[in-house]
Amino acid sequence: MKTIALALGSLALTLTSAVSAQSWPSRPIKVVVPFAAGGNADITARLIARQLSDDLKTPVVVENKPGANGIIGLEAARMAAPDGYTLLVAPSSPLVVNPVLYKKVPYDSVKDFEPISQIITYQYVLVVPTASKITTLPELARQAKEKPGALTYGSSGVGGGGHLAGELLALQLNAKLNHIPYKGTAPALADLLGGQLSFTWDTVMTTVPQVQGGKLRPIAVSGPQRTASLPDVPTMRELGYNNYEITQFVGLLAPARTPPHIIERLHAGVQKAIKAPEVIKALKTDGGNDLVGSSPAEFKSLIASELAFYRKLVNDANIKEE
Repeated sequence: MKTIALALGSLALTLTSAVSAQSWPSRPIKVVVPFAAGGNADITARLIARQLSDDLKTPVVVENKPGANGIIGLEAARMAAPDGYTLLVAPSSPLVVNPVLYKKVPYDSVKDFEPISQIITYQYVLVVPTASKITTLPELARQAKEKPGALTYGSSGVGGGGHLAGELLALQLNAKLNHIPYKGTAPALADLLGGQLSFTWDTVMTTVPQVQGGKLRPIAVSGPQRTASLPDVPTMRELGYNNYEITQFVGLLAPARTPPHIIERLHAGVQKAIKAPEVIKALKTDGGNDLVGSSPAEFKSLIASELAFYRKLVNDANIKEE
Protein backbone atom coordinates (compact mmCIF):
# COMPACT_ATOMS: atom_id res chain seq x y z
CA MET A 1 0.00 0.00 0.00
CA LYS A 2 2.90 2.32 0.83
CA THR A 3 4.41 1.73 -2.63
CA ILE A 4 1.06 2.45 -4.28
CA ALA A 5 0.69 5.67 -2.26
CA LEU A 6 4.15 6.84 -3.29
CA ALA A 7 3.42 6.06 -6.93
CA LEU A 8 0.14 7.95 -6.80
CA GLY A 9 1.87 10.90 -5.14
CA SER A 10 4.51 10.97 -7.86
CA LEU A 11 1.84 10.79 -10.56
CA ALA A 12 -0.07 13.65 -8.96
CA LEU A 13 3.07 15.79 -8.87
CA THR A 14 3.76 15.04 -12.54
CA LEU A 15 0.21 15.90 -13.53
CA THR A 16 0.32 19.11 -11.48
CA SER A 17 3.55 20.17 -13.21
CA ALA A 18 2.06 19.38 -16.61
CA VAL A 19 -1.05 21.42 -15.88
CA SER A 20 1.12 24.27 -14.58
CA ALA A 21 3.23 24.19 -17.72
CA GLN A 22 0.13 24.43 -19.88
CA SER A 23 -1.61 27.15 -17.84
CA TRP A 24 1.31 29.54 -17.25
CA PRO A 25 0.97 32.41 -17.79
CA SER A 26 -2.70 32.91 -17.04
CA ARG A 27 -2.44 36.42 -15.55
CA PRO A 28 -0.19 39.51 -15.75
CA ILE A 29 3.50 39.18 -14.91
CA LYS A 30 5.29 41.79 -12.80
CA VAL A 31 8.93 42.71 -13.43
CA VAL A 32 10.64 44.39 -10.47
CA VAL A 33 13.35 46.95 -11.28
CA PRO A 34 15.33 47.92 -8.14
CA PHE A 35 16.12 51.45 -9.31
CA ALA A 36 14.24 54.58 -10.36
CA ALA A 37 12.74 55.01 -13.81
CA GLY A 38 15.01 56.33 -16.55
CA GLY A 39 18.18 54.36 -15.85
CA ASN A 40 19.77 51.62 -17.93
CA ALA A 41 18.11 48.76 -16.04
CA ASP A 42 14.69 50.41 -16.28
CA ILE A 43 14.99 51.12 -20.01
CA THR A 44 16.17 47.56 -20.64
CA ALA A 45 13.38 46.10 -18.52
CA ARG A 46 10.66 48.03 -20.33
CA LEU A 47 11.92 47.02 -23.76
CA ILE A 48 12.18 43.33 -22.81
CA ALA A 49 8.85 43.42 -20.97
CA ARG A 50 7.13 44.71 -24.09
CA GLN A 51 8.60 41.88 -26.17
CA LEU A 52 7.79 39.23 -23.56
CA SER A 53 4.23 40.51 -23.33
CA ASP A 54 3.77 39.94 -27.06
CA ASP A 55 5.51 36.57 -26.94
CA LEU A 56 3.65 35.22 -23.88
CA LYS A 57 0.31 36.79 -24.84
CA THR A 58 -0.11 38.32 -21.40
CA PRO A 59 0.64 41.75 -19.86
CA VAL A 60 4.19 42.12 -18.48
CA VAL A 61 4.33 45.19 -16.26
CA VAL A 62 7.44 46.92 -14.88
CA GLU A 63 7.36 48.04 -11.24
CA ASN A 64 10.16 50.30 -9.97
CA LYS A 65 11.21 49.69 -6.36
CA PRO A 66 14.23 51.98 -5.79
CA GLY A 67 16.18 52.46 -2.60
CA ALA A 68 19.17 51.18 -0.62
CA ASN A 69 21.19 50.62 -3.79
CA GLY A 70 18.75 48.04 -5.08
CA ILE A 71 18.31 46.09 -1.85
CA ILE A 72 14.62 47.00 -1.50
CA GLY A 73 13.80 45.78 -5.00
CA LEU A 74 15.78 42.55 -4.71
CA GLU A 75 14.23 41.75 -1.35
CA ALA A 76 10.75 42.27 -2.84
CA ALA A 77 11.59 39.85 -5.65
CA ARG A 78 13.16 37.34 -3.26
CA MET A 79 10.02 37.21 -1.12
CA ALA A 80 7.67 36.76 -4.09
CA ALA A 81 6.06 33.41 -4.82
CA PRO A 82 8.21 31.30 -7.19
CA ASP A 83 5.38 30.92 -9.68
CA GLY A 84 6.67 32.91 -12.65
CA TYR A 85 4.47 35.92 -11.99
CA THR A 86 7.15 38.05 -10.34
CA LEU A 87 10.47 38.51 -12.12
CA LEU A 88 13.50 40.72 -11.54
CA VAL A 89 15.53 42.79 -13.98
CA ALA A 90 18.67 43.85 -12.15
CA PRO A 91 22.02 45.40 -13.00
CA SER A 92 25.30 44.25 -11.50
CA SER A 93 25.42 46.42 -8.40
CA PRO A 94 22.72 44.87 -6.20
CA LEU A 95 23.61 41.35 -7.29
CA VAL A 96 27.41 41.30 -7.16
CA VAL A 97 28.46 44.45 -5.28
CA ASN A 98 26.05 44.71 -2.34
CA PRO A 99 26.98 41.25 -1.00
CA VAL A 100 30.66 42.26 -0.78
CA LEU A 101 30.07 45.89 0.23
CA TYR A 102 27.57 45.49 3.05
CA LYS A 103 28.15 43.42 6.18
CA LYS A 104 24.72 41.89 5.72
CA VAL A 105 22.10 41.93 2.96
CA PRO A 106 18.71 40.19 3.24
CA TYR A 107 19.31 37.99 0.20
CA ASP A 108 21.86 35.61 -1.25
CA SER A 109 22.52 36.44 -4.90
CA VAL A 110 23.38 32.83 -5.71
CA LYS A 111 20.85 30.91 -3.61
CA ASP A 112 17.79 33.19 -3.62
CA PHE A 113 17.38 33.74 -7.37
CA GLU A 114 17.13 31.64 -10.51
CA PRO A 115 19.20 33.25 -13.30
CA ILE A 116 17.28 33.32 -16.57
CA SER A 117 19.52 35.31 -18.91
CA GLN A 118 22.06 38.09 -19.02
CA ILE A 119 20.41 40.59 -21.36
CA ILE A 120 23.16 43.14 -21.96
CA THR A 121 26.71 44.11 -21.08
CA TYR A 122 27.35 47.83 -20.84
CA GLN A 123 30.15 50.23 -20.10
CA TYR A 124 30.33 53.73 -18.70
CA VAL A 125 31.31 57.05 -20.18
CA LEU A 126 33.09 59.77 -18.23
CA VAL A 127 31.26 63.02 -18.95
CA VAL A 128 31.48 66.64 -17.85
CA PRO A 129 29.15 69.58 -18.56
CA THR A 130 30.07 71.34 -21.80
CA ALA A 131 30.66 74.53 -19.80
CA SER A 132 33.32 72.78 -17.70
CA LYS A 133 36.96 73.81 -18.03
CA ILE A 134 37.84 70.12 -17.95
CA THR A 135 38.22 68.97 -21.54
CA THR A 136 40.64 66.05 -21.22
CA LEU A 137 41.54 63.31 -18.76
CA PRO A 138 44.98 64.85 -18.03
CA GLU A 139 43.22 68.09 -17.05
CA LEU A 140 40.84 66.18 -14.75
CA ALA A 141 43.81 64.35 -13.21
CA ARG A 142 45.68 67.63 -12.68
CA GLN A 143 42.75 69.27 -10.88
CA ALA A 144 42.13 66.16 -8.78
CA LYS A 145 45.74 66.14 -7.55
CA GLU A 146 45.99 69.90 -7.00
CA LYS A 147 42.76 70.07 -4.97
CA PRO A 148 42.10 66.66 -3.32
CA GLY A 149 38.37 66.06 -2.88
CA ALA A 150 37.32 69.22 -4.73
CA LEU A 151 36.06 67.34 -7.80
CA THR A 152 32.63 65.81 -7.19
CA TYR A 153 30.90 63.04 -9.08
CA GLY A 154 27.48 61.42 -8.67
CA SER A 155 26.15 57.89 -9.03
CA SER A 156 23.06 55.78 -8.37
CA GLY A 157 24.35 55.12 -4.84
CA VAL A 158 27.21 53.65 -2.83
CA GLY A 159 28.33 50.54 -4.68
CA GLY A 160 26.54 51.54 -7.87
CA GLY A 161 28.34 51.10 -11.17
CA GLY A 162 29.10 54.80 -11.55
CA HIS A 163 30.47 54.91 -8.01
CA LEU A 164 32.76 51.94 -8.59
CA ALA A 165 33.95 53.40 -11.90
CA GLY A 166 34.82 56.56 -9.98
CA GLU A 167 36.64 54.66 -7.24
CA LEU A 168 38.64 52.76 -9.84
CA LEU A 169 39.49 56.10 -11.47
CA ALA A 170 40.66 57.49 -8.13
CA LEU A 171 42.92 54.45 -7.66
CA GLN A 172 44.36 54.87 -11.15
CA LEU A 173 44.93 58.62 -10.70
CA ASN A 174 46.17 58.18 -7.11
CA ALA A 175 43.92 61.09 -6.18
CA LYS A 176 40.92 61.77 -3.95
CA LEU A 177 37.56 62.27 -5.69
CA ASN A 178 34.39 63.29 -3.84
CA HIS A 179 31.52 60.82 -4.42
CA ILE A 180 27.91 62.06 -4.06
CA PRO A 181 25.37 59.17 -3.94
CA TYR A 182 21.84 59.51 -5.39
CA LYS A 183 18.81 57.21 -5.56
CA GLY A 184 19.28 56.58 -9.26
CA THR A 185 21.31 57.64 -12.27
CA ALA A 186 18.64 60.04 -13.54
CA PRO A 187 18.80 62.48 -10.58
CA ALA A 188 22.62 62.36 -10.63
CA LEU A 189 22.59 63.23 -14.32
CA ALA A 190 20.15 66.08 -13.65
CA ASP A 191 22.52 67.61 -11.09
CA LEU A 192 25.46 67.17 -13.45
CA LEU A 193 23.55 69.05 -16.14
CA GLY A 194 22.66 71.68 -13.55
CA GLY A 195 26.31 72.23 -12.67
CA GLN A 196 26.16 70.77 -9.15
CA LEU A 197 28.68 68.02 -10.01
CA SER A 198 32.11 68.11 -11.66
CA PHE A 199 31.70 64.91 -13.66
CA THR A 200 30.10 61.50 -13.60
CA TRP A 201 30.54 58.03 -14.95
CA ASP A 202 27.17 57.16 -16.45
CA THR A 203 25.90 54.56 -18.88
CA VAL A 204 26.33 55.23 -22.57
CA MET A 205 22.59 54.78 -23.10
CA THR A 206 21.55 57.58 -20.75
CA THR A 207 24.28 60.07 -21.66
CA VAL A 208 24.37 59.84 -25.47
CA PRO A 209 21.24 62.01 -25.92
CA GLN A 210 22.81 64.72 -23.73
CA VAL A 211 26.09 64.48 -25.64
CA GLN A 212 24.29 64.73 -28.96
CA GLY A 213 22.30 67.66 -27.61
CA GLY A 214 25.50 69.51 -26.77
CA LYS A 215 24.95 69.50 -23.00
CA LEU A 216 27.67 67.03 -21.98
CA ARG A 217 31.24 66.45 -23.13
CA PRO A 218 32.49 62.82 -23.17
CA ILE A 219 36.07 62.25 -22.00
CA ALA A 220 36.56 58.46 -22.00
CA VAL A 221 34.73 55.12 -21.90
CA SER A 222 35.34 52.41 -19.32
CA GLY A 223 35.25 49.24 -21.42
CA PRO A 224 37.92 47.38 -23.38
CA GLN A 225 36.72 48.82 -26.70
CA ARG A 226 35.16 52.03 -27.97
CA THR A 227 31.41 52.14 -28.30
CA ALA A 228 29.66 52.54 -31.64
CA SER A 229 27.45 55.23 -30.12
CA LEU A 230 30.49 57.42 -29.33
CA PRO A 231 33.13 56.25 -31.81
CA ASP A 232 35.43 59.25 -31.26
CA VAL A 233 35.66 58.77 -27.48
CA PRO A 234 38.76 56.81 -26.42
CA THR A 235 38.92 54.02 -23.86
CA MET A 236 40.80 54.50 -20.61
CA ARG A 237 43.40 52.06 -21.90
CA GLU A 238 43.96 54.19 -24.99
CA LEU A 239 44.61 57.13 -22.68
CA GLY A 240 47.36 55.21 -20.92
CA TYR A 241 45.50 53.56 -18.05
CA ASN A 242 46.11 49.94 -18.97
CA ASN A 243 44.61 48.53 -15.76
CA TYR A 244 41.35 50.43 -16.07
CA GLU A 245 38.38 48.40 -17.27
CA ILE A 246 34.92 48.12 -15.82
CA THR A 247 31.75 46.84 -17.46
CA GLN A 248 28.48 45.70 -15.95
CA PHE A 249 25.40 43.75 -16.92
CA VAL A 250 21.63 43.77 -16.74
CA GLY A 251 19.93 40.40 -16.42
CA LEU A 252 16.59 38.72 -15.90
CA LEU A 253 16.05 36.53 -12.84
CA ALA A 254 13.23 34.83 -10.94
CA PRO A 255 12.79 33.86 -7.28
CA ALA A 256 14.51 30.62 -6.29
CA ARG A 257 12.53 27.43 -6.88
CA THR A 258 10.66 28.87 -9.86
CA PRO A 259 9.79 25.78 -11.97
CA PRO A 260 12.39 24.91 -14.64
CA HIS A 261 9.85 24.95 -17.47
CA ILE A 262 9.05 28.60 -16.68
CA ILE A 263 12.75 29.50 -16.58
CA GLU A 264 13.26 27.79 -19.93
CA ARG A 265 10.24 29.53 -21.48
CA LEU A 266 11.41 32.95 -20.26
CA HIS A 267 14.94 32.31 -21.53
CA ALA A 268 13.51 31.50 -24.95
CA GLY A 269 11.51 34.74 -24.73
CA VAL A 270 14.65 36.77 -24.02
CA GLN A 271 16.44 35.10 -26.93
CA LYS A 272 13.61 36.19 -29.19
CA ALA A 273 13.36 39.67 -27.65
CA ILE A 274 16.98 40.65 -28.25
CA LYS A 275 16.53 39.94 -31.95
CA ALA A 276 13.66 42.42 -32.25
CA PRO A 277 14.61 45.49 -34.36
CA GLU A 278 13.19 47.84 -31.70
CA VAL A 279 15.39 46.30 -29.00
CA ILE A 280 18.51 46.22 -31.19
CA LYS A 281 18.10 49.89 -32.09
CA ALA A 282 17.41 51.10 -28.56
CA LEU A 283 19.88 48.96 -26.63
CA LYS A 284 22.71 48.39 -29.11
CA THR A 285 22.66 50.95 -31.93
CA ASP A 286 21.59 53.96 -29.85
CA GLY A 287 22.42 52.71 -26.38
CA GLY A 288 25.89 51.33 -26.99
CA ASN A 289 25.19 48.08 -25.14
CA ASP A 290 26.22 44.58 -26.19
CA LEU A 291 23.25 42.22 -26.45
CA VAL A 292 24.00 38.85 -24.84
CA GLY A 293 21.03 36.54 -24.19
CA SER A 294 23.12 34.01 -22.23
CA SER A 295 21.85 30.70 -20.91
CA PRO A 296 20.81 30.38 -17.23
CA ALA A 297 24.01 28.41 -16.51
CA GLU A 298 26.21 31.03 -18.19
CA PHE A 299 24.50 33.83 -16.27
CA LYS A 300 24.97 31.94 -13.00
CA SER A 301 28.70 31.57 -13.74
CA LEU A 302 28.99 35.29 -14.54
CA ILE A 303 27.42 36.25 -11.21
CA ALA A 304 29.97 34.10 -9.37
CA SER A 305 32.98 35.58 -11.23
CA GLU A 306 31.75 39.16 -10.82
CA LEU A 307 31.34 38.65 -7.08
CA ALA A 308 35.06 37.85 -6.94
CA PHE A 309 36.02 40.89 -9.09
CA TYR A 310 34.07 43.38 -6.99
CA ARG A 311 35.22 41.88 -3.71
CA LYS A 312 38.77 42.82 -4.74
CA LEU A 313 37.80 46.32 -5.96
CA VAL A 314 35.84 47.11 -2.78
CA ASN A 315 38.81 46.00 -0.67
CA ASP A 316 41.42 47.86 -2.75
CA ALA A 317 39.40 51.10 -2.70
CA ASN A 318 38.44 50.63 0.96
CA ILE A 319 34.80 51.37 0.13
CA LYS A 320 32.61 51.43 3.22
CA GLU A 321 28.85 51.02 3.43
CA GLU A 322 26.83 54.08 4.40
